[in-house]
Amino acid sequence: MCAEQQRGSFQETLANLRQPMRLGRKLHLFLRNNWIKVRTRSTCCGNHGEPGC
Repeated sequence: MCAEQQRGSFQETLANLRQPMRLGRKLHLFLRNNWIKVRTRSTCCGNHGEPGC
């Protein structure tokens, strides 16, 4: 979970996207985590360290 409940930096986002993972899984997590943020009107999806969070 995001410790400070603040929007992560662009560098953190890129670091999360660079993690070794299959492309399909990475895209799925990216879309899922961003949908959670949109749905809850939050800046954090609660899955810190995953793509899209």
